[in-house]
Amino acid sequence: MAALSVPLFAFFTVVTVIILAASLRRLMGMTLSPLRTVIAALIALFSASPIVTALAGAAVSSRHPGVLPGLWFVFLGVVIAMLVGMIFLVIAEALVPSGSLPGPLYALRATRGMARRTRRYSQISRILTRRGLTPYLRGGRRSELATAQGRARLARSLRLALEDGGVTFIKLGQLLSTRRDLLPPEFVAELSRLQDDAPRVPWPEISAVLQSSLGGPVAEKFASLDTAPIAAASIAQVHVGRLPSGEQVVVKVRRPDVTGLVAADLDIVQRLAARLQRSTRWGRSVGAVELAQGFAAALREELDLRIEVRNMAAVAAATATRNDDVRVPEPYQPYCDERVLVMQYLDGGPLLTASAAVPADSRAALARGLLDSLLGQVMLDGIFHADPHPGNILLLGDGHLALLDWGSVGRIDARLRGALQRLLLALDRGDPVVVTDALLDMVERPQQLDEPRLERALGRFVARYLSAGVTPDVQMFTDLFRIVADHELAVPPEIAAVFRALATIEGTLTQLAPGFDIVAEAKRFGAAQLAARLGPQALRQTAADELAALMPVLRRIPRRLDRIGGALEDGRLTVSVRLLADPSDRRYLTGLVHRVLLAFLAAAAGIMAVLMIGLHGGPELTRSVSLYSFLGYCLLVVAAILAVRVLVQVFRPDQG
Repeated sequence: MAALSVPLFAFFTVVTVIILAASLRRLMGMTLSPLRTVIAALIALFSASPIVTALAGAAVSSRHPGVLPGLWFVFLGVVIAMLVGMIFLVIAEALVPSGSLPGPLYALRATRGMARRTRRYSQISRILTRRGLTPYLRGGRRSELATAQGRARLARSLRLALEDGGVTFIKLGQLLSTRRDLLPPEFVAELSRLQDDAPRVPWPEISAVLQSSLGGPVAEKFASLDTAPIAAASIAQVHVGRLPSGEQVVVKVRRPDVTGLVAADLDIVQRLAARLQRSTRWGRSVGAVELAQGFAAALREELDLRIEVRNMAAVAAATATRNDDVRVPEPYQPYCDERVLVMQYLDGGPLLTASAAVPADSRAALARGLLDSLLGQVMLDGIFHADPHPGNILLLGDGHLALLDWGSVGRIDARLRGALQRLLLALDRGDPVVVTDALLDMVERPQQLDEPRLERALGRFVARYLSAGVTPDVQMFTDLFRIVADHELAVPPEIAAVFRALATIEGTLTQLAPGFDIVAEAKRFGAAQLAARLGPQALRQTAADELAALMPVLRRIPRRLDRIGGALEDGRLTVSVRLLADPSDRRYLTGLVHRVLLAFLAAAAGIMAVLMIGLHGGPELTRSVSLYSFLGYCLLVVAAILAVRVLVQVFRPDQG
């Protein structure tokens, strides 16, 4: 009998807890986490016994015999116990909102991730200490940053630390080198020198990746394949081979150990960006989280060699329609997957080395063709090579140029392309008003913008760089980014990638053809494209496209006018206006209501506390303190806490 009592007791306890949990969730009227609801049910279960004993014991006495009064007080005790559970749920929701804590499985995975991050943080800390960056992170040596020499020294240390950090931080530094609106010139110049070289991966590891990806021995898939790489970068290693059909190819193989390290580093970068945006005004103004997310997405794309295949195919198709002189390697699709890319071998040499024997006039023509190709990719195609440094450009034996390494590309949609074209056209005209309008179309406008001040700054910029007799250079784009940063305008990452590519190509073209005027050549390209767009055939095509887009709207206009006229005639015409459509207005009103409610609760608790402290009589807890006084003091503490919270919210500066 005793052996059966324990399972029965456990069974009825579980059933009671389930019933109490369901009742509490029903009474609360909202969906709560199962764990929190079960804890509240257990609290109600264990508090029910003393509450029922206290109530029923006082009710059932010699003066009130019978069972019915006791049952009523038992029912009341159970209800009060459920109220205790509901109070626990309210307090738990106020202190730890639902969803703010991870589940058990997620917590286990997060613990493992935290251990990996801790090891990586330790490595990064040692790198920072070795490169002398730790004092700067603690806020020291600020005086050194006031001089160009001190900034240059810090920039060099930062570059070396990023190189020591590995592929993710090298790529991050290369991205930051494009943000002339965020970093001083010394940092931009130093970070532009970041090299993407890496130690060679032993051939057995490369062979294992090839065999796994291609589904067979390397000797069966290739007629020959050099075991010595021709290049080794931080993400992939490149070999030369020959297919069984006889075509010579380039085989690009992703490094076996790169994905895990990149994933851990990207997690760290995104956490740091979130903290930066949460705790600093500068982080919020530049959109640190969005920058980190864009960087992470771009780096993950570089890790997937299938995306590079698609990029090459898209650019090759676009350049073919424009009769572009710059070649793009052709991928061999059956041999390509996430880790392996097999593409056409282009017979040529690095641009700067191979062009040494080319006459000056021919080098200028090559520079002009390369610039026209990049501008066409940006302005017309919407997909462009984001890193056209000399190492990614070949001079072929037939005199044409070829662009390599299409893992890093930029994409710009039609709206941004139009805004960029309007900005460049306005800069060419030298009209600060039109420049301001075009710039605001291209960037994200802050909520509070001094537009006249921005227009005056752009007017000074135009007078400095675009007046008659002044030869503009690429420095003007740096100063334009400075104006954007001073007015807290957020530059889209796509536009920053465009200017990074232009800055990179400017350095390449200067080395290829000294004295090459990239701004003048860009104006020539823009004038040619404008003339082509204003030709009779182009105007007819544009008009036809616009008319085709407007036809559905034009068809709906008569029906809508008839509907409005009928509603006006019948007196049914109404205007629907949505109040508080702006999320910032809703947040402000919600915060105001919360403050008023907290202030009301604080005042009510304070008044009740004073009244209860002043009451005489009642059960005595000590000789000098009654139960009423004790409860009054408790309410007084609650009122003080609520009042302090209201005051903190009132006097705390706006963090948004």
